[in-house]
Amino acid sequence: MSSVFLVIDDDLVSQFTARYAVEQCSTDTQIYVCESAIEALELLTKLKNEDKPIPDYILLDLVMPEMDGWEFIDQLQNYNAKINKIKVFIMSAFTNSKDREKAKQHQFIEGYYEKPLSKNMVQNMIK
Repeated sequence: MSSVFLVIDDDLVSQFTARYAVEQCSTDTQIYVCESAIEALELLTKLKNEDKPIPDYILLDLVMPEMDGWEFIDQLQNYNAKINKIKVFIMSAFTNSKDREKAKQHQFIEGYYEKPLSKNMVQNMIK
């Protein structure tokens, strides 16, 4: 069964490593990459309006300009009922105990991973 991933990160190297880690786990995967949370919300709206599959997994950076990862999650919660099917994972280059604890407590976040993302990390996500 095909999976759909959405990588949201403003850093090109992190985008590349996340995409590569996902591709190593499955050849039957569709991967969207957005450079900002705003771009990601626009993509999700477009997919919904065109009745295309929404992502099964979102790999989300927290530190981004204009709209950070936490603000994205707040917006995503208002998206629609399909949010319950999306598994959101935080990718962070910073070890921040407050963010890690907030992620553990948040109902829509499945996990918190430090960058760079690896094949093993993605395998743990999709189990």
